[in-house]
Amino acid sequence: MEIHYRSTPSYPLCQLITFKCKHSSVLALQNHSQTRALARKIIWQWKKEGCFNGKDNCVACASVIQALSRKRMPYLAEELLHEVLVKGFGPNKSTLSALMLYYAENSLFPQAQAIWEQMLNSSFLPSIQLISKIFDAYGKVGNFNGVTEILHLVNSRNFDVLPEVYSLAISCFGKGGQLELMEDTLRAMISRGFSVNSATGNAFVKYYSIFGSLEEMENAYYRLKRSRLLIEKDGIRAMSHAYIKEKKFYRLGEILRDVGLGRKNVGNLLWNLLLLSYAANFKMKSLQREFLRMVDSGFNPDLTTFNIRALAFSRMYLFWDIHLSLEHMKHVNVVPDLVTYGCVVDAYLDRRLGKNLDFALNRMTLDDCPEVLTDPLVFAALGKGDFHLSSEAFLEFKAQRKWSYRKLIGHYVKKHQRGNQIFWNY
Repeated sequence: MEIHYRSTPSYPLCQLITFKCKHSSVLALQNHSQTRALARKIIWQWKKEGCFNGKDNCVACASVIQALSRKRMPYLAEELLHEVLVKGFGPNKSTLSALMLYYAENSLFPQAQAIWEQMLNSSFLPSIQLISKIFDAYGKVGNFNGVTEILHLVNSRNFDVLPEVYSLAISCFGKGGQLELMEDTLRAMISRGFSVNSATGNAFVKYYSIFGSLEEMENAYYRLKRSRLLIEKDGIRAMSHAYIKEKKFYRLGEILRDVGLGRKNVGNLLWNLLLLSYAANFKMKSLQREFLRMVDSGFNPDLTTFNIRALAFSRMYLFWDIHLSLEHMKHVNVVPDLVTYGCVVDAYLDRRLGKNLDFALNRMTLDDCPEVLTDPLVFAALGKGDFHLSSEAFLEFKAQRKWSYRKLIGHYVKKHQRGNQIFWNY
């Protein structure tokens, strides 16, 4: 979309207000000093030529004000807004929204509150996207009173978006660890007759997992279950991380069974976490038994499934099981990642079997580019192997080189051999 003034302004003015698409303008492409100079010119041009006549011109003015706000020049945006008001034109909703968001993101809360009240008095209905961004900005600096005030104002006007605003406020309080405010908002939401949806219920479980105790987290989960709502992926991962952090692997297994291992909509997540609960305690027979149950239940093992088993086999130096696992991966076309290679390398070198390392590696593709595709929850429970940590350091600080598994293993083997040598000083 291109917007031009009906009058014929000078070139800098056209450069400022010609918009190439819906969300970008030439103004946004200028650097800070150029923007300031051009913005001063547009203010002078608009005052001189009286360019505030016509609806299209007012729309262009609003767009420039938004661009100035994005360029962190609110004083120029305010000056333009003042000129609009002087000419008798009221600012539109998008202009006020852009200014309010800028104030909120820069902790200018009184100004943001004033714009908010001006929007309501002008009968502008704030969009749910704007409210979400405002809540995020307030939450980042811990201004939860501001979130409460906005929620009360929306509540007093009985907007149609009120249920969504309640959900946004609950998420905002949860992200900030304000569990009591989260509970109070939920009670207020229910008292207004609004039902709790799946996203809100899962948010409770997630934030109690992060900021509450295990007992509080479990109470939130059972409350969700009594509401006949299913816990989703984010909630499952948050609860599992809480159990792993406290090393409560038995309780993790129990809650996973309660969630239901047969759920297909979360993929292999539940089964992988169950296998992880056994691998973390090196209960190898239970690990193998549950793996067979997983396959019999119709689930196809993925890379994370194989690496959970490979890490346990590697730590227990079960070489035959490692080889069988690699053959199984090859058979079902699951490509190994850095973690898989690390399991093989660490097991052989820890047992001083470096000469036999090629026996396992010759069956693997060594010229691929290294990458880690394993679920991070695995590392939270089992940690990272020595080869994995060493390789990450190489990949991070020597990114200009084209690394392959072959090169990484070669460097690591040399490093390991040097570390085993003893030098005597005479």
